[in-house]
Amino acid sequence: MACKPSCWPNVLNVQYLDSSRYHSSVTAQIRSHIQGVQNRTSVQKHCSLVQIRSISDASHPVVGQYGLFAARKIQPNTHIIDYVGELHCDDRDSDYDLSLYRSQDGANVGIDASTMGNEARFINDYRGIRERPNAIFVDGRSLKGELRMSIWSAGQTIKKGDEILVSYGKGWWSARQESNRMQ
Repeated sequence: MACKPSCWPNVLNVQYLDSSRYHSSVTAQIRSHIQGVQNRTSVQKHCSLVQIRSISDASHPVVGQYGLFAARKIQPNTHIIDYVGELHCDDRDSDYDLSLYRSQDGANVGIDASTMGNEARFINDYRGIRERPNAIFVDGRSLKGELRMSIWSAGQTIKKGDEILVSYGKGWWSARQESNRMQ
């Protein structure tokens, strides 16, 4: 079991992971493609660039929840942290699910951090907080060859203490609006 960082909220029923887990819906062929040439999963240590904090500002869209903040100054175009969770090929209705890869046969691989993940699961969308995001999602391969979804700083410096914010994308917001209309 991974040793969770000291800033991990105790009130959550979310398992801390230092590397992604594979759900049984991920076939051996897809798993091999994701793991890459060396066929090993690299372990990510606690990220010293980030800190999880409770949001107490009443004007913040997710007041009472958590956010991901810069623990120190982060230069532009810097790898901040990988998004870790459960890799899966089944359909999910999760606010913590990111698309990682679509195979040639149409299988869609996602990373779901709703019940297990790392600090990256606490990153919020910029809407209602800033004019634009100060970080971006970037997919690519780690040094060990594993396909990952990472969070990188955008084109400006992120100051120590600033909330790290991305764009969840139009698809994420459209799915939420559709879900709300159906309720």
